[in-house]
Amino acid sequence: MTKRSFFEKLTGAVRLEESEEVESSSISDKFEESRPTIFEEPEEAQLTVDVFNTPTEIVIKTMVAGVKPDDLDVSITRDSVTIRGERAEDRTVSGDEYIHQELYWGTFSRTINLPEEIDVDGAEAAEKYGMLILHLPKLDKNRQTRLKVKAN
Repeated sequence: MTKRSFFEKLTGAVRLEESEEVESSSISDKFEESRPTIFEEPEEAQLTVDVFNTPTEIVIKTMVAGVKPDDLDVSITRDSVTIRGERAEDRTVSGDEYIHQELYWGTFSRTINLPEEIDVDGAEAAEKYGMLILHLPKLDKNRQTRLKVKAN
């Protein structure tokens, strides 16, 4: 079985190749299989992202609902962005009390290789209604300036 994406974990979606498995097993069995046991290392989910170009910047959007902005770690270089975080579960209900459980709880990350170099100092990140939006201004490689020569 292949590693499930963050979206698949979040929504309970199943890939087409796995649809025959789902038909032959009950839904409750499928959810039991996806729960980690005490001895398994928790799986890190991969965020789904939208990345698009404008003439002056690269914009990245991703859903981080349920995560405080202070608990997000966004690392950028001139050619890549890494977003990490953890969605912590409120432990008011024990595992055996659940009838149905689809929400993803745990750590997640995503590294995006950028198609162009960006100005790291001009980058901005904002979170609104669970949507993280990164504005990454492109480096202007054609920009020129004149230096004034100082006399000693």
